[in-house]
Amino acid sequence: MNSYGSFPGARPRRLRTTPAMRRMVAETRLHPADLILPAFVREGITEPVPIQAMPGVVQHTRDTLRKAAVEALEAGVSGIMLFGVPEDAKKDAAGTAGTDPDGILQVAVRDVKAEVGDELVIMSDLCLDEFTDHGHCGVLDADGRVDNDATLERYAEMAQVQADAGVHVVGPSGMMDGQVGVIRDALDTIGKEDVSILAYTAKYSSAFYGPFREAVGSSLKGDRKTYQQDPANLRESMRELALDLEEGADMVMVKPAGPYLDVLAKVAEAVDVPVAAYQISGEYAMVEAAAEKGWIDRDKAILETLTGIRRAGAGMILTYWATEVAQNLSAGR
Repeated sequence: MNSYGSFPGARPRRLRTTPAMRRMVAETRLHPADLILPAFVREGITEPVPIQAMPGVVQHTRDTLRKAAVEALEAGVSGIMLFGVPEDAKKDAAGTAGTDPDGILQVAVRDVKAEVGDELVIMSDLCLDEFTDHGHCGVLDADGRVDNDATLERYAEMAQVQADAGVHVVGPSGMMDGQVGVIRDALDTIGKEDVSILAYTAKYSSAFYGPFREAVGSSLKGDRKTYQQDPANLRESMRELALDLEEGADMVMVKPAGPYLDVLAKVAEAVDVPVAAYQISGEYAMVEAAAEKGWIDRDKAILETLTGIRRAGAGMILTYWATEVAQNLSAGR
């Protein structure tokens, strides 16, 4: 008599026999609505500028950004996260281009809002690093260290000008202590209670950000280890999570995604707010580079990485493949 609790009676392979069977019993599914497209818009260019370390990704002109937003919307992508790249001459120690109502990021938000309205969730990076001449995420004190509380004042201003431009969600990515609460107060003060905050709750000081720094024309000197999280720490992320929720975060994020799936899973288990993960530039670049050399199957690798992030607990995934993957999912590929 066969024992059905163990082999030979129990044969899990029965549920893997055909594509239809595997699809039916799949525990994790990707959907276009899970995806958010990060996009870069650069001031003063007339044609898109390819990002060498991220094949297929560009710094957009204002016109091509509009087209990218429409393409993402038509593919079923839920949101677009905008990063502004100012002209070098406009960078300064305080990142004033980031709070200029006519700065490139605010202009881009208005452009995309005019193009897609409320049909696509428009998100904006709320950080100073793209706009400072030293490349750090905040203003510096006399000793060259990032001044947390002075930076919060700048973040409050940024939140207000981005909200005035029409953004739906702000994404404070600088990892300053108290940033979510200060931004929430700043938004509410000007009657922008409906603007959501996607907290970069666990943003690690990662080696995988390299290509992104080309994408935003970073002027970074030194590193960000005094404010971004240590890759060795998980409990610290849970403390950051508790603080962000207490301060009013509407959504929370883990960044990077792939190397921190354990953190993502812990965060997802602990909260009742939406959870995002950012598949960052280095994760993208590794797959593209390996595929270019013929070492891996590009399309299968992309889906596998995204499925892993979704399985770990992310309800939203920021990925540079968002539009492409959404198109393929909608087509049944």
